[in-house]
Amino acid sequence: MKPNAIMVNPADNVAVALEDIGQGEEVRVGEKVLCRTIADIAYSHKVLLKDLSEGEDVIKYGEIIGQAAQDLKQGEWVHTHNLTLKGE
Repeated sequence: MKPNAIMVNPADNVAVALEDIGQGEEVRVGEKVLCRTIADIAYSHKVLLKDLSEGEDVIKYGEIIGQAAQDLKQGEWVHTHNLTLKGE
C-alpha cells in the first residue's frame, strides 16, 4: 500500500497530498489509512483528518496555520475557501 499523503507531526489534523487524490479514495500515510476523501484533493493540497467546528485550529506540520471558517468534515479539502489564515 503506497502512501499518497504525508503527515509530519502527530498533532496535525490535516495531511498533505503527495499526488492527486480523487473523491472517495483512501488517504494513506505510511501503512495507515486515515480517512476517505469527500472531495478531490489536488497534489500538495491539504485534506482534513477529523471533523472540525467553525473556529477550531487547523494544524499542519505541528503548527496552527489558521482556523476553520465553517464546520468541516473529515476528508474535506482544506484551502482558502474554508480556512481563516492565521493573523487575518
